[in-house]
Amino acid sequence: MQLTSTISEQNFRKVRDWLYQRSGIFLNDTKRSLVCGRLQKRIKDLELTSFEDYIALLLHPKAQDEQQVAVNILTTNETYFFREDKHFSFLEQLIQQNRSSAQSGLFSVWSAASSTGQEAYSIAMTLAAQYSGYQNWTVVGTDINTSVINTAKNAIYPIEACRKIPQQLLKNYCQRGKGKDEGWFKIRPELSQRVSFEQLNLMNPTGFKYKFDVIFLRNVLIYFELPDKQKVVNNVLQYLKPGGHLLVGHSESIHGYDARLQQIKPSCYRFNL
Repeated sequence: MQLTSTISEQNFRKVRDWLYQRSGIFLNDTKRSLVCGRLQKRIKDLELTSFEDYIALLLHPKAQDEQQVAVNILTTNETYFFREDKHFSFLEQLIQQNRSSAQSGLFSVWSAASSTGQEAYSIAMTLAAQYSGYQNWTVVGTDINTSVINTAKNAIYPIEACRKIPQQLLKNYCQRGKGKDEGWFKIRPELSQRVSFEQLNLMNPTGFKYKFDVIFLRNVLIYFELPDKQKVVNNVLQYLKPGGHLLVGHSESIHGYDARLQQIKPSCYRFNL
């Protein structure tokens, strides 16, 4: 039996509702062809013959491994180094203010939707340059997708991905591959060792033992419905220090989500208690 080239409305809704329950991410009807295309390859790899068979597997209570595979397949992970570079200029200013503060200590940043790690390593390069080394700061990256987390941990990227990295930072914190690694570059170990990555669902974030000075929550709220956007913002604020800063994507607005958030600049908010 040949796999059909389209997914039925009923099957699309089953997948959509499952993903929503699992992650809070809502796929509207315009994503139907995307879901179909991404699942078709997985169904063929498993040698199944229909979307119905795959959905039955997906919904089985003991199919945790396949459920994570499906989350990885269905979540979008667009990112690049120093995306929306004004945020990194803003981060530099915050570091300079922190260094001059009598209460300055470990400066911590959370990349809350870190994808394949470019945002977290861009943050780390900025911190290392401002602190003139690898002390006094830490970066944590999280994502719901385990596949992109593994890529981030490897810290190896195709050479074309480095085009947005400022030349001095590229020289100081990245290493071009040679021989069999030609066409790739890696983040230098002394930098990558200062960045940790772990899986985390923003609808239910747990496990942090400390709070952060800055949280990057960029270009992820667009995948949630309004009530869930507000829930995600409220969840991450639990881990933001009083006086800390929350950064969202330039196309996103969280005005009115929480009275404790004071907009400092477009897409940059201070958390006041």
